[in-house]
Amino acid sequence: MDQEIKEALKDWAKIIKPYKKSNTQKAIIQVLNSFLPFIGLWVLMYFSLSWSYWITLGLAIINSFFLVRIFIIQHDCGHQSFFKARKWNNRVGWVCSIFSSIPYRYWAAVHSYHHGHTGQLDHRDVGDINFLTVSEFRALPLHKKLFYRIFRTPVFLFFIVPIIYLCLSNRYPFIGFKGWKSAHRAQYFNNIALAGIFIFLGSWLGWANFFMVHLPIVFCFGVTAFWFFYVQHQHEETYMQWGDKWDYLLAAIRGSTYYNLPKVFHWLTGNIGYHHIHHLSSKIPNYNLPKCAKENPILQKYVHKLSFRESLKTVHNKLWDEEQQRMISFREFYRLEKLRA
Repeated sequence: MDQEIKEALKDWAKIIKPYKKSNTQKAIIQVLNSFLPFIGLWVLMYFSLSWSYWITLGLAIINSFFLVRIFIIQHDCGHQSFFKARKWNNRVGWVCSIFSSIPYRYWAAVHSYHHGHTGQLDHRDVGDINFLTVSEFRALPLHKKLFYRIFRTPVFLFFIVPIIYLCLSNRYPFIGFKGWKSAHRAQYFNNIALAGIFIFLGSWLGWANFFMVHLPIVFCFGVTAFWFFYVQHQHEETYMQWGDKWDYLLAAIRGSTYYNLPKVFHWLTGNIGYHHIHHLSSKIPNYNLPKCAKENPILQKYVHKLSFRESLKTVHNKLWDEEQQRMISFREFYRLEKLRA
């Protein structure tokens, strides 16, 4: 199958080239139809506090998807694909980061590393959701196995980890390589700016009101973002190889999914469901991804497609089995261990 994919998509660079062009008009429209609804719903949430907090929470869930759209704009700006001009990518990307609470330059650097190494077992600790191979888990002492099992529970992974990620991981430069000092400085500046804006809004609106409105949005946004990232890279038939055997094309096509959602959710999530095409080239702006997929069926032929219902089954994926070349559950692991005994 791998050889068939490589032969069928040997001209992939030529196929995707026309879609790498930024479109200023589309970019501006996306900025407007992302920021304006977000701000409008944010204000409505503030007034809804005097009606019912259940209404506020309902609006928070809806508004979290507009924050996802804002973050996808930030994401594309970090790839320098959203606008034609670098200065506008960086300016708009930084503004988006104030809304998303994710530092623009630091996150872009980490995410760029992820794109260059996705599917490489040697580098999974940077820009990826942590996972272990079967042999690595087998070698752990009992207490570390217990910790890993807790970490990989849906409650911890999709509800606790996003909080840790937003409140801790993005506040301090835990990841750094040569030449990243400027990104680290930008991260600290982002933290200061974010704190200043939060203090202003909290003092103006009242701290209780501010947190009751803003925190549910950010929390739901974090949960959604983590879920999408998990589904797009840790599906059962994903692609994982050590560096000496790794292949860029296979990592993009097999290591990413096409999340086959209703059109409204593709729109609300900035078309990030076309993740295999995005990994073929991060220079394709999100507003060009559906067209690229529609006009080039060959790009859809080999990708692992997931509906929302099918994606729910991925929560059972806990370990990478190098022998079977697929993700397996803990139940499967212990069944295999009995056979080995």
